[in-house]
Amino acid sequence: MHQLDKSDASMPFPILIGDIGGTNARFAVIETATSAQVDYPNVRTADFETIDDAIRATILEKGVKPRSAILAVAGPIADDEIPLTNCDWVVRPKTMIADLGFEDVLVVNDFEAQALAISDLSADHRERLGNADAHEDMVASRVVLGPGTGLGVGGLLHARDIWVPVPGEGGHVDLGPRTKRDLEIFPHVETIEGRVSAEQILSGRGIVNLYRAICTADGMDPKYADPADITAHALAESDKTAVETLSLFSTYLGRVAGDMAMIFMARGGVFLSGGISQKILPALRKPEFRAGFEDKAPHTHLLKTIPTYVVTHPLAALAGLSSYARRPDSYGVSTDGRRWVR
Repeated sequence: MHQLDKSDASMPFPILIGDIGGTNARFAVIETATSAQVDYPNVRTADFETIDDAIRATILEKGVKPRSAILAVAGPIADDEIPLTNCDWVVRPKTMIADLGFEDVLVVNDFEAQALAISDLSADHRERLGNADAHEDMVASRVVLGPGTGLGVGGLLHARDIWVPVPGEGGHVDLGPRTKRDLEIFPHVETIEGRVSAEQILSGRGIVNLYRAICTADGMDPKYADPADITAHALAESDKTAVETLSLFSTYLGRVAGDMAMIFMARGGVFLSGGISQKILPALRKPEFRAGFEDKAPHTHLLKTIPTYVVTHPLAALAGLSSYARRPDSYGVSTDGRRWVR
């Protein structure tokens, strides 16, 4: 068993692709570079002791025999034992090759897969927020942000005619107050070791943190403890504090999205992925998100020209992996220490 030189990017078909999250795993198989992707039902990670068991039951026992696997995982990839951040599965590529019949296994970060997806996302699978269209469909660097269990951030740089996904920990940048209302609320936001990171507000638990902070600032007892309850009442406009929570969430998400747009000079656009972005789409259509995004003096004019989108593709990460599997030479995906070959 060895690791290939990164210049040899192609993998043998059929290829199994997988988006492995903390709660759900999604699999698909691509028979050839030109054949349609075959999607399989979602797998609950809690229903299987290991990812190998899930692949056996979902794919192999159906008579499908992939030769390669490309897996996107929520967790650090440091060696050939890759623990997932929010479930008990451990991805062991060498074991997969030995026991499941794979010849070639590549493991990437989950937000690399999201970044790959936005390289060729069609208009049918995105909704533009605001009116910026100066760079619509421009072949230029892009950013993806995904508020969910945490806040994922990925860059997609375009250089020398290829797309280069850039994973990172952008969700942990500082997020601070700017307005008088912010200054009333932020002292009550739950901190991590004395600091408020973007993820402390721009995530599922962050919605609850922000709602509680607003309640404390206003001398009220919180009524809700579930982010779904808060967003539901906000969208229905049936609770004043919930409405303000979602309004400020949209503002702060816009601010961080604008920061990332400047860091990556993302003239090709900023894309919001994940379930939360889709669920709160009515709120994101309102002025607060774009106002927070554009308020970046002295570069307000630049931000006004950069388009922003919500990704509406139901399986965006798999779409990104599929694009890479079919056209690996179009992407500068680093495979060092992340690809194992029989």
